[in-house]
Amino acid sequence: MSEYPFIPLDFEQLPEAEMEAKAESFYEMIKRRRTVRDFSSKPVPKSVIENALRAAGTAPSGANKQPWHFVVISDADTKRDIRLAAEEEERQFYSERATDEWLDDLAPLGTDDKKPFLETAPYLIAIFLQKFEYDEEGTKHKNYYTAESVGLASGFLITALHQAGLATLTHTPSPMKFLNNICGRPEYERPYILLVVGYPEEDAKVPDISKKPLGEFTTFIE
Repeated sequence: MSEYPFIPLDFEQLPEAEMEAKAESFYEMIKRRRTVRDFSSKPVPKSVIENALRAAGTAPSGANKQPWHFVVISDADTKRDIRLAAEEEERQFYSERATDEWLDDLAPLGTDDKKPFLETAPYLIAIFLQKFEYDEEGTKHKNYYTAESVGLASGFLITALHQAGLATLTHTPSPMKFLNNICGRPEYERPYILLVVGYPEEDAKVPDISKKPLGEFTTFIE
């Protein structure tokens, strides 16, 4: 197998004061990101979605296999089909699959089996995980660390969209195999996240929740 050529790293070392300022500025920006369930139907420039996806595609992945595929949906009929299929799974979740403890944890957030945002938001992005792939000759090749890789790419995508001024919702009805059929994706791809993207409604509200402080989720060994 041929080796990749190695090239000089494109990296700029910043003065410490600038590093600290950038780190603080990014934190202040990203902490304002909230999961939104009240979306406006206002159109979003396609170029913004495309550049956010390009950013997602730069994420690190096991052996650089890049085991992800993004399906971007703006067609109204397709969004309708997705909503109907997702709500069917959600009805079963809330009535049969979820434990009492799980439902108790969800109750303060006000979630239920109704998902109108799947039709209202201008874009849905179905993110698929590829456990393996086929080359042009039809030979099957294994991918590595797929969940970790697709998780990283999804995080890049959510951050890029937030930075561009858009709201997002990570929707994960279970199971999500209906997305393969609706989006025309092969059986060997697994739906990972259905990302809802758009502007929030002007009167959108979110739960008044907080995040754990640094000391509760971080250990420094010095």
